[in-house]
Amino acid sequence: MAGKIGLNVTQICLPRECTEDEIIEEVLKLNEDPRVHGVYLHLPPASLTNKCILYYTPMEGRTVLVVGGEGPLGVALQCLMQRRGMVVLHSRRSSEVLQKQVCTHRCMRAHTHIHLHMMSGVGPLTAALRMQNVVQSSSRWAQGQQYRPWTLRSLKLQPLSPVPSDIEISRAQTPKPVDQLAQEIGLLQEETEAYGRTKAKVRLSLLDRLREQPDGKYVLVAGITPTPLGEGKSTVVIGLVQALSAHLKLNSFACLRQPSQGPTFGVKGGAAGGGYAQVIPMEEFNLHLTGDIHAITAANNLVAAAIDARMLHEATQKDKALYSRLVPSVNGVRRFSPIQIARLRRLGISEIDPSALMPQEVSSFVRLDLDPAKVTWQRVVDTNDRFLRKITVGQASTEKGHVRETQFDIAVASEIMAILALADGLGDMKTRLGRMVVGSSRSGQPVTAEDLGVSGALAVLMKDAIKPTLMQTLEGSPVFVHAGPFANIAHGNSSVLADKLALKLVGEDGFVVTEAGFGADIGMEKFFNIKCRASGLRPNVVVLVATVRALKMHGGGPNVLLNAVPCHHWARGGRGSVELAQAVKQAGSQPSHFQFLYSQETPIVEKIRMIAQKVYGADDIELSPEAQAKIDYYNQQGYGKLPICMAKTHLSLSHLPEKKGTPTGFTLPIRDIRASIGAGFIYPLVGTMSTMPGLPTRPCFYDIDLDPVTEEITGLF
Repeated sequence: MAGKIGLNVTQICLPRECTEDEIIEEVLKLNEDPRVHGVYLHLPPASLTNKCILYYTPMEGRTVLVVGGEGPLGVALQCLMQRRGMVVLHSRRSSEVLQKQVCTHRCMRAHTHIHLHMMSGVGPLTAALRMQNVVQSSSRWAQGQQYRPWTLRSLKLQPLSPVPSDIEISRAQTPKPVDQLAQEIGLLQEETEAYGRTKAKVRLSLLDRLREQPDGKYVLVAGITPTPLGEGKSTVVIGLVQALSAHLKLNSFACLRQPSQGPTFGVKGGAAGGGYAQVIPMEEFNLHLTGDIHAITAANNLVAAAIDARMLHEATQKDKALYSRLVPSVNGVRRFSPIQIARLRRLGISEIDPSALMPQEVSSFVRLDLDPAKVTWQRVVDTNDRFLRKITVGQASTEKGHVRETQFDIAVASEIMAILALADGLGDMKTRLGRMVVGSSRSGQPVTAEDLGVSGALAVLMKDAIKPTLMQTLEGSPVFVHAGPFANIAHGNSSVLADKLALKLVGEDGFVVTEAGFGADIGMEKFFNIKCRASGLRPNVVVLVATVRALKMHGGGPNVLLNAVPCHHWARGGRGSVELAQAVKQAGSQPSHFQFLYSQETPIVEKIRMIAQKVYGADDIELSPEAQAKIDYYNQQGYGKLPICMAKTHLSLSHLPEKKGTPTGFTLPIRDIRASIGAGFIYPLVGTMSTMPGLPTRPCFYDIDLDPVTEEITGLF
């Protein structure tokens, strides 16, 4: 009967001797499954205990229809349900009465049916009515899946003068509970995973639910070449979003990067904005957040461990011994894992029976033959530690003399961070993780994470990190915090997924504001030529931040044009950026004229030259012999069409940090070139650029402390 009306019904038969806890466990699974729109519980009277009913129908104020149930059991059930705040109706053994009662209370969900007894004549009718309720419940569910208008409640600000410290301002404001914020911006309960009271991960299923919803306007905030202290792009993003949402009453969302603990404890300090334009709670934003960077660190270093272990085992074992350990016998049966079968296919081996491989096939399968001198994968840590820029590993006697030089990078420079920022879903992320190139074999062939057999484990470590984290500003505007690649040694933008989720949530007339790291020469150029290529999104408006401090440091800059809008968000919050918000709204209503700097078909050398000449103002580029050899190798491997991600100082348009303003007459030196194949870009190293920052003489951590009584943090700016 269900099949005839298009219902997908699953019958779950529990053992007659199952316990109360086993029944409740099954009911909880169904209650938490968003694919289930109705549950009909049919249990013998002895199993209808108080706990079962409580978990089955936690519906205070709902109307419950009990079919049958005369006698002591019915009375007991009625008392229990009324005690829980339910209205209880009884149906007599008349099909007409039953039908009338169900029709009167059609709002009743299918999972409120408790069946105590059923006479043979009523069975088909009650089955039909149950299915009618499921259809109605499914219709209500489908309606609930549609886009929901926002009901955002702004938080009131009372700015003080002089402006207190950032952390004092943050603590003075009470953030909304994150589940309330999620409801206000149209998120469903099953689309969020709370991390405490003020943070929540947002599930990517939202993209599927709102796939037909038009995107809002896409705004990029970039900056002129900054000073070492930063110029407040994050502050502008937050102030602008507060002005749009709290003062112009337009749906708006900020999308920011997660800060690395390197700068937080180093020179720059926190990255939650500042003054009355902050993400709150700022200490939670700056410290750990939801653990995404820790997940990246774990995944990255798992790859590093796998590389060195594999080189050791290949160097100390014959083919047969390697094969028996890589494909062990379990309970007398040898099987390839799915990842190993994928490697066999890449090698052109179709056999899946481990005992059927020829000796040469066994050798090809077990030998990656990584060249220690050509391993490109580094370990990472989320701390500025200059003494890890060059290290030696393998010095213990257990490593049998297999010593090699390597290095640590800062965690946000990991290719896995870049992949997190550019992936458009879990499947895409898993594919990108698998194709990361970790080095070359002695014959010159690239070796990938999938060849190491570690790609599935990496996806497991990263499965929660791929979900953006929802937070809020001081005025209660929503913020997505996701991914945190540096702009000087990576592409310097928050995630594609955060932008896509936010663009759906704000609606067609709303605004999503994101930032590009450091100056326009680095972060904005990479936003255009790397992030926009990967996402397919195009910005409607660009806001360029220019501070008096940066203008003074660089000197000789162009005159400020009439449309450089003054902003006072640091001292006044969103109200101080209303003029900017109006300018952005006006610009967003006009057509944009976006275009890429270069074509994907342009050769690698010419792409680098175009960036150097058209963005930095260089006369030309100079390739080291090592860089030229890498370009030849990447072209040979088919990587020539990838975009370019320049690793360059952020303190100057040139490669020399001390050259301020707009330098001319210089040649840009390219000392090395590396490839992030999983992330999907080639990154040249310009001058002496390092991928591991160091600590200054007086780091920020001198000022950071914890009160052991109140647990309050001080010194985070």
